[in-house]
Amino acid sequence: MKKAAAAKKSSAKAADGASPSRLIDGRIKELGDWRGEMLARIRGLIREADPDVVEAWKWRGVPVWEHDGIICTGETYKDVVKLTFAKGAALEDPAGLFNSSLDGNLRRAIDIREGERVDGKALKALIRAAVELNGSKAKGKSAKRSD
Repeated sequence: MKKAAAAKKSSAKAADGASPSRLIDGRIKELGDWRGEMLARIRGLIREADPDVVEAWKWRGVPVWEHDGIICTGETYKDVVKLTFAKGAALEDPAGLFNSSLDGNLRRAIDIREGERVDGKALKALIRAAVELNGSKAKGKSAKRSD
């Protein structure tokens, strides 16, 4: 039963057969520095906020977390770990976590630099809000189809 649940929580196997979750594990290990540690921490917070989250590996190596659509991506660059929320512009951000990609009409991002702390409680609230938004959009599509 655990294997079925694990398979459900990862989508789209890579060409070499590795699951997205294993590919994300590999990215974290490969980074081997503060960025890997931060990506692992972020991933843990996402899973805590939404135990039904599905991990994906898209665009040739970007960790993606989904639930009724993309919640966010977790990109790593030389000086930053970037969490990009697909529909971030539509989310309330009372803690002011969004600090990047603020000019667009759709996405918002959180850039985390070495030594910076992440407010886990606020991030989990943002994840839950994104899941709720995705769910409301998915229900709206279902209602339209049944008409």
